[in-house]
Amino acid sequence: MKWWQRLSDRLHLLVMLPTVFLLVTSPWIFMARQLPANASFWNLSHVYLGLLTCVLACLFLFTNLLGGTWRQYFPWVAGDIQPLLKDITGLFKLKLPVAGGRGLFSVIEGLTMLGLVTTGITGLMWYLTQGSADALSWRAWHIDSAMVFVGLLCVHVVCALSHLLDFLRQ
Repeated sequence: MKWWQRLSDRLHLLVMLPTVFLLVTSPWIFMARQLPANASFWNLSHVYLGLLTCVLACLFLFTNLLGGTWRQYFPWVAGDIQPLLKDITGLFKLKLPVAGGRGLFSVIEGLTMLGLVTTGITGLMWYLTQGSADALSWRAWHIDSAMVFVGLLCVHVVCALSHLLDFLRQ
């Protein structure tokens, strides 16, 4: 196993834990244009843990793209859509896609990673532009990308659970 694959396996957990905290506590965040001077624990923890998670998410994406593995998560970029189409066609026949490879589950993993990185970068930009007129735009993009990420994450979790069920059946 290559070094980046071992790092990526560890990063998955290191990204997952703060992400769950950030998502669960996000309804308690009250910020608009900037971090308030008397910011609560929830605001401060969201901002600083979010900045750390942004760095970890970018590193996680980077390690998952090394060594040509980007073709697994983004096969359509290289024009390889047959495994994806095969998995989608199989779903209509009530056949569960296989984990790994270049099929549906891997594409969902890739899109989920992009969603997490996009959420992190828009949050970073919101933080860097705080106090300016642009901050509210970055806030809106951050919230929108977080909602897209949550949707992708839910699909990712369902895929992982279905893979686990398939594994237990064998």
